[in-house]
Parts: sequence; C-alpha cells; structure tokens
Amino acid sequence: MSQCAGNPIVTYLVTLLSGLTLFVSGIHAQEKPAVFVNQSNIATKPQTQSPATSKRSITLEEAIEIFLRQNLELVAARYDIETADAEKLTARLRPNPQLTVGLSDLPADLSGPLIKEQTYSYGISHTLELGGKRNKRIDVADANSDLARGQFQMVVWQLTNDLKRKFYTVVLNQSLLNLARENQATFAEIVKHTAELVNAGEISGLDLERVEVEKLKFDTDLANSERDYEVALRDLRFALGGDYRAMDIEVAGTIDYESYQFSYTDLRDKALAERPDLKAVQLSERAAAANIRLQDAQRIPDLTLGGGFEQAPSGTSSYTFGVGIALPLSDRNQGERAKALIEQRKAQTQTQLITNQVLSDVDKAFVAFEMQKRRVDLYRTGVITKVNDIQRLTEVALKAGESSTLELLDAIRTRRDTLASFYQTLFDYQMSLLDLEFATATSLHK
Repeated sequence: MSQCAGNPIVTYLVTLLSGLTLFVSGIHAQEKPAVFVNQSNIATKPQTQSPATSKRSITLEEAIEIFLRQNLELVAARYDIETADAEKLTARLRPNPQLTVGLSDLPADLSGPLIKEQTYSYGISHTLELGGKRNKRIDVADANSDLARGQFQMVVWQLTNDLKRKFYTVVLNQSLLNLARENQATFAEIVKHTAELVNAGEISGLDLERVEVEKLKFDTDLANSERDYEVALRDLRFALGGDYRAMDIEVAGTIDYESYQFSYTDLRDKALAERPDLKAVQLSERAAAANIRLQDAQRIPDLTLGGGFEQAPSGTSSYTFGVGIALPLSDRNQGERAKALIEQRKAQTQTQLITNQVLSDVDKAFVAFEMQKRRVDLYRTGVITKVNDIQRLTEVALKAGESSTLELLDAIRTRRDTLASFYQTLFDYQMSLLDLEFATATSLHK
C-alpha cells in the first residue's frame, strides 16, 4: 500500500475518481423509484443564459392554454362553426313578397296621338310554404350547426393530444441534452489529465488515443442532442400558434413515472361515451335524418297568393285576386330525396366503422400501455441498479490497482447508454399513456 501511495499514476487516478464519485453520487440520487428526469437535477453545472436570450418558461398546462387560444388551425376550424350559425339565420327566413306595377293600353304606333287612355295595375303576391318546410329547414340548420361543433371538438381533441406529445418530446430531448453535456464535460477532464500523464511519460500514448476516441463519441452525442432539442422546441413553438417569431419559449416539466392501473371495460365505456369522432359521426347521422324530412317536404308544392288593383282614369277601376300552385307532375324532388337517403346510409355505415375503430384503438392502446409499463419496471428494479453497481465496483477496483482507466470509461459509457435508454423508455411510457388518453378522449393523468 505504501508503494501505491507514492505512485503518481495512482495518485492522479484517485484524485480523478474523487471528482467522478461526486458526479455519480448526484446521479444515484435520481434513482429513487418514484420519479425520474427532473431537468433541474440532471445537470451538475447550471446552464446560464444571457439576459438578451432569456426565454419564457412554460408548463404543460400553460402550453395547452396558449394553444387553445391562438393555434391557427383551431382559429380556422372555428370559422366552420360561424358559417353553420350563419346558415341558421338563412333557414329562418321566409320568402319575400313580390310587388308588381304595370301599364297597359299603350298604342303600338307611338308617333300618332295618344287617343286611348292607359290602364295602370298594381299587385302584390306572397308564397306560402306548405308541408312545414321552414321548420324542417331550421331543423337541418340546427343539426348542421351541432355537427360543425362536434367536428371542431374532434380537431381540438386531436391537436391537443399532438401538442402534449410535442411538449414531452422537448422534455425528453432536454434531459438527454443535459446528460450529454455532463458526459462531455467529464470526458474532457479525463482527456486533459491523461494528456498530462502522457507528456510526463507516465502512461503510453495509446491510452490517450483511446480516451480521445471515446470523447469524440460523447462530443457527437452532444451535437446530436442539441440538434434534436432545438428541432423539438421549434415544433412546439409552431404548434402553439400565434406569431412564430414571438414564441421564444422553453419548457418547464418532467417525465415522472407514476404507476397506473386501468380496467379495459372502463376505458372502453369511456371511449364510446366521449370520443369526439364518434360523436361527430352520430351528429352527421342525425343531420342526414333531418335532411330526409326536409326533402320529403320539398315535394309538396308551395301556394302563391296574390292581389292587386287596376286603375283606368276615365273608366272603371277594379280589384284582382289570384291563387297559384305548381303541379307536381314530373318534378317531385326525387333526386334530392334519393341523395338524402344515401347520405343517411353513409352516415350509419360511418357510425359502425368509427365504433369499431374506437374499440380497436382502446384495445391496442391498453395492450401497449401494459407492455410499456413492464419495460419501465424492468429498468427500475434491475438494470439501473446493475449498471450503478458495475461503475461503483470498477471505481473500487481502480483504486486498488486491479482495474484501468479504460475499464472505468467503459463502465461510464455503459451507464450512459443505459440511462439514455431508460429516459427513452419513460418517454415511451408517457406516450403510451397519451395513446390511451387519445383512444378514450379523457384525461387519465392523476
């Protein structure tokens, strides 16, 4: 032991390991079974930002609030509701009355004297809709308005779920970026001190080359992580809507692991009751039924009532009265009635199709969630503990002169890869939970 104490290589490695121990102890503290990936806990060195490039930090709840207020796809989709409401105004209108003014008894030859006096006529007529057309037209407009609102809710459901995925993608990439920064900084120190030992002639240059190659891998990981984070952040900025240039934000959130227990029957019932696409197609079926009633009423001809007054300046004035009705001999609205029946059958088929789709979505999402949960449990109860033990035992062996720096580097690299896979597994678990939320159209987070 006295010889080891005087050996400069061992002294350097012991000094280096003391710093690595602090790094590892910080990571060990993250491996409690309750939660994972808090961004403030990952980095060993705080990441400072210039005041000129400070960003607004938003949580998931704030992101959803901003999204619902200014996402441009939602803004555009709301116009469909306003258009449907405008159709309701049109449906309530009655036919306008018609006013006529006439002049008769004009001579054919206007060049001669106007011997005969002209007769003036004034008339007004109004069409009376029969068969309850106006009420049925209002019913159709109301049904289409409800359908537009149902389709808007379907857009909200789809885009909100997509926004959550983009948010958690940023959180994952931020976590991987912090991990890459830590590893890159650690290996930079190892390369620096190894180069000093090579210059002092205490170790061979081959060991330095191996360490430099390993550091290159970590530098590449850092560059890739920075790229993935910046791309994911910009995807989120675009999804939030509004002025893209003003959406300079960063996320404040974690991918925490919480164990959930779901019943397939409960999830299925929730999906059948809450899925916006199923509700929308059911509203479409009701709108088709209302349109059938309107088209059946359209085959009944309307009644036109008219009255007027004829004035002859030197003769006798008289009143006129008339009634007009179209004779439905050929056109009885057969084509529109047939189209309405086809639309109803199409809507009924779509309802069956979407119902099957809902059941399939819940079934697949539930199975995937249970399997993803098992993957997380494997990491939390086995692999993470093993890679921690390997790195710790390698440190002890190195201090005792029974291991090498390269073996320690290999242990650190293995732990890095395992932690990155664990991060991805937790992210996949979160995505599987969002798949369940999407399939059931209900919030399942505690």
